[in-house]
Parts: sequence; C-alpha cells; structure tokens
Amino acid sequence: RATQTQNMAEKGNLFIVGVLILGNIIILMCGIALYAETVWVTADQYKVYPILGVSGKDDVYAGAWIAIFCGFSFFCLGVFGIVALAQGSRLQLMLYLVLMLIVYIFECASCITSYTHRDFVVSNHRMVTKQMLSFYAAPTAQGRELTRMWDRIMMEQQCCGATGPLDWVNHTSTFRSFYPEGLAPWPFLCCKRDANFVILSPEGCRVGHVDYINTKGCFEHIENAVNSYTWGVSWFGFAILMFTCPVMLLAMYHYTTL
Repeated sequence: RATQTQNMAEKGNLFIVGVLILGNIIILMCGIALYAETVWVTADQYKVYPILGVSGKDDVYAGAWIAIFCGFSFFCLGVFGIVALAQGSRLQLMLYLVLMLIVYIFECASCITSYTHRDFVVSNHRMVTKQMLSFYAAPTAQGRELTRMWDRIMMEQQCCGATGPLDWVNHTSTFRSFYPEGLAPWPFLCCKRDANFVILSPEGCRVGHVDYINTKGCFEHIENAVNSYTWGVSWFGFAILMFTCPVMLLAMYHYTTL
C-alpha cells in the first residue's frame, strides 16, 4: 500500500487526485440517476405525447433520448476516470477528457432542446386548444389517438377541454360536425360522475349546470406534465453539467502535471 501511495505521489498531487476521484464518484451516481429519470420521461407516464407528436414539437422527448445516452455515458466515464486517476495514466486521462467533452456537448444540446420546446407548449394554450378542436372525434389515426388521450385526461382529471367547456361552444370543431350543439354541446366526458363513473345528470350536463359539468380546463394538467418532463431532462441535466465543468477543468490541470 505504501508503494502504491508513493507511485501515485509521483504521478501528481494526491489531494487533487482524491478530489477528482470523489468528483467522478458523484458524476457516475448523477449519470445513473439521469439515465433513470429520462427513461421515466420517455415512458410518458402522463400520456401526453400525442399532443406534442401531432404538433411536431416533441423535442422534449428527443432531448430525453439524448440524455439517456449521456446519463449512461457519464456513469461509464466516471468509472473510467477513477481507474485512470488511480493508475496515474496520462494517456487514459487524456482519453477520459476527450470523451467527457463529447458527452458534455451532447448533454448541453439535450438540455437546450428540451427547455426551448417546453416553452412552446407551456406558453401556448391556444395551440393545444386548436389541436384539440381539429382532431378530437376525427376519423383518422391521429384523431383516434388524440381522442383517446383527451377522453382519458378529462375522465381522470375531471376537466373539460383545454381551458373549459366553452372551448367546444365558442369555436368550430370536428366534434361539432358530428354532434349538433343541441344534442351534445361538449363531449359527455365533461360531465360529472358518481363513484361508479355514471353521469350524475345527462340533462344537467347538457345545459351546462355547474353542479353537473366539470368547469376546469385540462391545460393545467398538460402544462404540469410537460414541466415535470422538462425538469427531469433539462434542469437536472443542467445541474450535472454545472458540477461536471469544474471537475473537467481540474482534471485538465492535473493532466498537465503528469
């Protein structure tokens, strides 16, 4: 053990080596956490991907797929960095720095991509409303997919439309072309239900009585879902980048002393 310590001392400052090893332990743990977090995002637990997919603004998920690669890479490079530091190998440390820089750039792209496209969805309820009115009840593959998604959200969240029931009354929609306003001013998924999911009063819901219709819009739920995904991909990824940067700079300095 004394010989090993002496060899490490000959290869650089032991204090810096210890700090770098600790830094890489944290990086590898953060990497596996980022991997798990972004797998959760791509699994789409809130089931809101159809909204982003149809709009063509699904780069929140593209950023998540990049972050899956980056998270696993951070884990592997953290392990490799520890080995390189323990062995005091100049060649291995140079390879570590080059690979870490590549992964760092990819993770930057992931964070920026997810956050910028999050703004497009979260700050634009009109886009979500227009999409809902265009595709809900449409007899197309995208229409059926979005209809199932909106039905599930309205049922689970006890909400109606994007901003409220009046979305279906104040705007033209595909739904209206199939169901006249006198028969169904809004989808019956907007109606309040009892514990057995039976509509309390179809007639009361049809006339818009507040005791029998859900007046809350669903956009808040969609906004929270996208924000949750963005936090996992962008903000957590950005925090890892902020920590990794000084570790890389210190590793570069250590490389010059070998």
